[in-house]
Amino acid sequence: MIPESNNNAGPAASELLEALAGAVLVVAGAELRVRYLNTAAEDLIRLSRRRAVGQPLASIAGFDPDWLDHVAANLEADATFTTRELALTAHDTTTTRLVDASVTPLAYEEGESAVVIELTPVDRHLRIAREEGLRTQELANRRLLRGVAHEIRNPLAGLRGAAQLLARELEDGAQREYTDVIVREADRLRGLVDRMVGPVQPPSFERVNIHRLTEHVLQLLRGEASAGVTLRTEYDPSIPDLQADEDQLIQALLNLGRNAIQAVGEQGHITLRTSTRRRFTIGQVQHRLVACIEIGDDGPGIPPDLLDNLFQPMVSGRAEGTGLGLTIAQSLVSRHGGLIECESHATAEPGASGKAAPRTVFRVLLPLETGHE
Repeated sequence: MIPESNNNAGPAASELLEALAGAVLVVAGAELRVRYLNTAAEDLIRLSRRRAVGQPLASIAGFDPDWLDHVAANLEADATFTTRELALTAHDTTTTRLVDASVTPLAYEEGESAVVIELTPVDRHLRIAREEGLRTQELANRRLLRGVAHEIRNPLAGLRGAAQLLARELEDGAQREYTDVIVREADRLRGLVDRMVGPVQPPSFERVNIHRLTEHVLQLLRGEASAGVTLRTEYDPSIPDLQADEDQLIQALLNLGRNAIQAVGEQGHITLRTSTRRRFTIGQVQHRLVACIEIGDDGPGIPPDLLDNLFQPMVSGRAEGTGLGLTIAQSLVSRHGGLIECESHATAEPGASGKAAPRTVFRVLLPLETGHE
């Protein structure tokens, strides 16, 4: 472990490391076994300290083998080296991030050769900028849809009313069938407009258990999925309750889950995974703790030309799709101060465990602070 400070007036070394936003690991021995990692490193690698300590560095995350060999070769060297834009794959995921990795020799206990590894994500600012763009886009979409809805509702109401009056004047039942079609289509378009705008009422916040939501959504999805579709869960039971509108979050997750069902078709895998992020920034606000709900599928993936516009209204990868499900889901999550991200790899390969690796992952990020914005 990291030695404690002998200065009673100051904090212990471990306390200082826990307060850092950067990821810090201590590895020792020829196998580069993890002796310590701080909270930021747990978040980056997506593995708890309890599970990581004692394991070889190569087994807890995906690192470049040549870089690991370089670290092992420098255990006895009294020099620091830094690797820029090193690819890092978090534990048990397909998510790859770029980090700057600094390796520094450490005088470790019992004379064991060790180094301190500092990992600094270099894609953080790009992610924040992308998230801010998504939030700005969502607000613009909401204003646009409200304006369009207002312009459509009034003519539709007049059209429907005129069709009903005309039907009363017609004695021929065959002719009234045409007015019935007009009324039905007007009602259908009104329903479409209502879905575009989303719920009119503001969210009703209350304490909600996140896994009660996901289990309810999972039950609904099982009823809609084909027999060849496998739905599984990977939950973090330590996630605290959050302040949320249960119905609105269920609707958002259900929209994402139905997209996954449509993506895999008659056969495939869908995974619901929950986890937390510490000191995580959504937009311009850094939150102490954020819940993450991932819905991943091993369908064909999303074409790259659709990814940037995925949450815009009327954008759909399916000919029969309305392109509203993701727009509505983003709007509902935004009302909770959160955000939905999407990551898709059209050429992903099945995982080494024999289970198909997700090709598309929708990630719902929700602040867990008490109260709401």
